[in-house]
Amino acid sequence: MKEIEVEKAVGTVLAHDLTQIIPGEYKGPKFKKGHVIKEEDIDVLLSMGKKHLYVVEKDDTDVHENEAALRIAKKAAGPGIRLTEPSEGKIELIAKERGLLKVDSELLIDLIDQDEIMFASIHENIVVEPGQKLAGTRVIPLFVDEAVVKQAEGVLERGTLIQIEPLRNLKIGVVTTGSEVYSGKIKDAFGPVLVKKFGDLGSTVVKQLFADDDEEMIADCIRQLIDMGVDMIGVTGGMSVDPDDRTPSGIKKAGGYIVTYGAPVLPGAMFMLSYIDDIPVVGLPGCVMYSRTSVFDLIVPRLLAGEVITRRDIKKLGHGGLCLNCKECTYPNCGYGKA
Repeated sequence: MKEIEVEKAVGTVLAHDLTQIIPGEYKGPKFKKGHVIKEEDIDVLLSMGKKHLYVVEKDDTDVHENEAALRIAKKAAGPGIRLTEPSEGKIELIAKERGLLKVDSELLIDLIDQDEIMFASIHENIVVEPGQKLAGTRVIPLFVDEAVVKQAEGVLERGTLIQIEPLRNLKIGVVTTGSEVYSGKIKDAFGPVLVKKFGDLGSTVVKQLFADDDEEMIADCIRQLIDMGVDMIGVTGGMSVDPDDRTPSGIKKAGGYIVTYGAPVLPGAMFMLSYIDDIPVVGLPGCVMYSRTSVFDLIVPRLLAGEVITRRDIKKLGHGGLCLNCKECTYPNCGYGKA
């Protein structure tokens, strides 16, 4: 830190906050530590009675916190994300559009493995809305060596750290199983729920078919929907351990390749994911109908974004797969309590 005449301070960096007092009107911070003095600041500083300033001495290789944060944020941000202006060395990454948030957690760890770099995000694989804050980044010191910033940029050149994948507008087919609904003894309540859930995600249920607890009938309904050109199929009812529940066997009979039957998620343990060619066929347990958040909210948005979900993807849901039904939930089934 060194003392310098105000008139010679343009381009230097304040080493401390400066308070402005206008009697009867204002008293508060005018310039904060780290502020880079501009030509237009000189008259203001003189009016505040400042003839000398204490400024930061830096090496030629040092980068100011605002510039460093901006360079890191620009490299980290992928499609669908905008940056705020640097403020006190911090930049926030904001959603420009609605879609599925993706974060490369391994890349994130490698980035912040440097002690001078801070980058924090919300959980990935959730649907985010325009204007939502997704992440923030900064460097810890007021100035950081150029080599540190270049190393961070090098890490981020290996991939996209954070981005938003758009949700596709798909045609959804629904097969509702169960003798009680098929026979008309009770009214179907699952279909309207799926119409809303898929609709909220930007897709449309174009056809709902009903089947008895018969695997051949279930398989035939699935084939009919595929012939109609649907992009995804949800099969409801019959996803339990009861011996007369034929939904899983019906999906298999229709030609479904089973990725997994069962998921480490509560509610949603009886979920089934399969594919017929490139068409996802999901077996949806009853909890999807009555739970505010369930396995549906963890898997279906990823399918709508075009991801091909693997068995390992499903098993990884076990960490955070317990839904605590928080009132203000920003990440379904996070297992962490209130966000």
